[in-house]
Amino acid sequence: MGADALLLRFGRSTSATQMNASSTASQRAMFVFICFVWGTTWLAMKVGISTVSPGIFAGLRWSLAGAMILAYRKARGQRVMPPPRLIPRLVLVSVVLITLNQIIQLYGLKYITAGLAAVISSALTPIALLVFSVVAGQERFSPRQSGAIGLGIVGVAMLFGPSALAGTLDAWQVIGAAGVTIGVLCYTAGSVMTRPMMRTLEPVQLAGLTDLIGGLVLLVSALAVEPGAWESMRLHWGWPAFLGWLYLLVPGALMSTTMYFLLVRDWGASRPGTYAFISPAIAVVIGCALFDEKLDWGEAVGMTLMLGAAGLALRPTRKRVVAATVPATAPVLSQG
Repeated sequence: MGADALLLRFGRSTSATQMNASSTASQRAMFVFICFVWGTTWLAMKVGISTVSPGIFAGLRWSLAGAMILAYRKARGQRVMPPPRLIPRLVLVSVVLITLNQIIQLYGLKYITAGLAAVISSALTPIALLVFSVVAGQERFSPRQSGAIGLGIVGVAMLFGPSALAGTLDAWQVIGAAGVTIGVLCYTAGSVMTRPMMRTLEPVQLAGLTDLIGGLVLLVSALAVEPGAWESMRLHWGWPAFLGWLYLLVPGALMSTTMYFLLVRDWGASRPGTYAFISPAIAVVIGCALFDEKLDWGEAVGMTLMLGAAGLALRPTRKRVVAATVPATAPVLSQG
């Protein structure tokens, strides 16, 4: 019996070890998938808005993403509709988080490289989330976080300073970077505004509602005022734009966000958030290699400093862990 018990215990131990190794491998595979997909979504957006009006390109995607999330909840018998008292705030949050973020950001992307847009978004998001959280009374500044903001400012100066001093600064590039920055600020402000609503609404429910409402407002507004919107609604986009849109919807939003939440559940918030330092590098490398995007030394140094600032802002402390950022193209709290 002693030998049998030993063999049984050894068998169980071996099985548990194999399961843990398999789980770890699958988690790492998910993390690699997220880094690659969220590092290439800016390129997909760049391809799409080159032939499709930005309002239609984003409005259709977010509307469909929200409808799919809510339909899935409905099929599972979960709550979909919010309490009536929350509807005005929900509409406001949706417009800030999705509608304004997307339209301003995509028009800005027209004038800068996808790599630069990815770096601005990944670096500025955790810092802006911190600032808005402090303003809302949800967070407190620490000396390290103040240093992160200062380092981020230096990084921005390095991005545009050399060109400005040389008199070769492209005004449209500055406008494009400003558009992406304003989009990030809309996203982060909207993210902070959603926090009190999560006392009543489940996160996935809130995601579906904000995606659907924000997407529909964007779609209707684009049809009302955006040049070329009605032509884009005919869906004669060409296969590159359509594949880019599909890429943003399925792997870029639905699949990656699900994987991200699984990693947050298993790893905690801060470790999956390190995608913010890997995805921009992927965007820059692919943009330079396949799309002939240019990168000079000033931009390289500036991008490095901005990502370093994001690292300081995301670094956990003993008393508080800054929530990991959710990327450009996730349907929950996303910019892409």
